[in-house]
Amino acid sequence: MNEQSQLPVNPGQSRREPVFLLPGSVTAVIGVLIAIHLASTVVLNPDGYVQLVFWFAFQPLRIVAAGSDPSLAIPLLWTPFSHALMHGGWEHVLVNSAWFAIFATPVARRYGAGPMLAIFFVSAAAGAALFAATTLLSGAYLIGASGGVAGLTGAACRFIFQPVIVAEHPETGQRVVVGRKLASFADLWRDSRARFFILIWVVLNAAVPLLPLVTGMEMSVAWQAHLGGFFAGILLVGLFERKS
Repeated sequence: MNEQSQLPVNPGQSRREPVFLLPGSVTAVIGVLIAIHLASTVVLNPDGYVQLVFWFAFQPLRIVAAGSDPSLAIPLLWTPFSHALMHGGWEHVLVNSAWFAIFATPVARRYGAGPMLAIFFVSAAAGAALFAATTLLSGAYLIGASGGVAGLTGAACRFIFQPVIVAEHPETGQRVVVGRKLASFADLWRDSRARFFILIWVVLNAAVPLLPLVTGMEMSVAWQAHLGGFFAGILLVGLFERKS
């Protein structure tokens, strides 16, 4: 008779906790953001970087220039989205990545990778639209994930402040956590934490164009993209809520 022996199992090694607690889709997007910025700073020479910005950053002036040369408007088909994958410096990409990790995670866990990405990119486009409305003739261009991240922030606000719903399992009778409901706009206003967060977030971003009057320094913060993306996310998230 053959005998089969097993080494004793260390209880501390029987169940390994994941190194990264972020959903895979969130980790993947952060990896893409960092990889693109790394490539743009290490691989491309100055001329190559200018071409990258020309073709993939969002520049509202193209809308006006299209009147004389329609071909100049072609990048407007993708730049409202592609600008969200580019950044102006390491501090820019790291701050946006951290903010993305915080607010994309609850959205991805609740709805999945597809809806999270949809909210991110549509909110980025909404932020670009508001940016265009306020800088049309300035020649300014927009890069950064801030608008999309702001959209995920707005989306998460619709449920992260809501109380946890606990129900009784029909077979075992155990009390199990069901989740959190999606708040209506009236619910957001009634909830003091949600109301405070949203008001502070909106006021701080709306105050950015007034800061030069106080500090005397120009701010290179695309507050328009933040506001446009944030409100787009608040509105969009309801489209992905599962109907019970």
